[in-house]
Amino acid sequence: MLSEELFKKIQRFHFKTARLANDLFAGQYVSAFKGRGIEFAEVREYQPGDDIRTIDWNVSARFGRPFVKVFHEERELTVMLLLDISGSHIFGTKRRFKRELLAEVAGMLAFLAIRTNDKVGAMLFCSGVEKYIPPKKGASHVWRLIKEVFTYEPQDLTTNIDAAFTYLNRLVKRHAIVFLISDCMDTGFERSLRLTARKHDLTIIRVSDPAEEELPDVGLMSLRDPETGQVALINTRSKKLRGLWLNYRKEQTAYLSDLVKKAGVDLVELSTDGPVVEPLTRLFDIRRKRL
Repeated sequence: MLSEELFKKIQRFHFKTARLANDLFAGQYVSAFKGRGIEFAEVREYQPGDDIRTIDWNVSARFGRPFVKVFHEERELTVMLLLDISGSHIFGTKRRFKRELLAEVAGMLAFLAIRTNDKVGAMLFCSGVEKYIPPKKGASHVWRLIKEVFTYEPQDLTTNIDAAFTYLNRLVKRHAIVFLISDCMDTGFERSLRLTARKHDLTIIRVSDPAEEELPDVGLMSLRDPETGQVALINTRSKKLRGLWLNYRKEQTAYLSDLVKKAGVDLVELSTDGPVVEPLTRLFDIRRKRL
């Protein structure tokens, strides 16, 4: 049973993501993610400006005037959201936690899918996929998806992106639009990422918080790893330590950038203190121009 406070919070997210999807992304999602082909719909009389390559010569000869074939795009797609709910997402020093940012992005993408009659499903994962939400349509389905992101309590807080990709490829046989939404604090998923990119249309959305980029110079600090529970006392006045952390973060970013470049996958960077709409708009524009 949801508490009244949590219910209202989820409700606000539900309305916010629906409004943003409807008001700000009209037409962009459709043009960025095309159907897999076209199908014949009907024939009609030729009109000035029609492509002469679509003329149906048999029908035209029968009626003595030109007719053209009309085709419609096979639009209905399946969108799958791979949502990382590991322990590192219960963190945020600015406007929201990373898990809240993840929920906002997931909600917007889900609403974009259903408003164009696509189905949307989700996999909530940590060390493995712990919750599978089968693809469906409708606003009530998006409500359930957002609610699960906020309320699901994972059994294991560690991260395994390879396991999520492997589960997806085993379960979803047909081509799908796939979004991995994660802080990507993991390695060892090179092969499964390439396989996923070949089988599906994959986009990675990395969420982060500004405080993760470099350690502040504040003296002794007690830190707890949210995924393993390990606690360490560190001296942040150490330039060497701060330099090691900065290099570690740069290596993480370079590792992911190299992976997506080799696999031909789009990468979107989001921060807890930054906008969501603009980066997604840029993604849709880039994809539309490539088509």
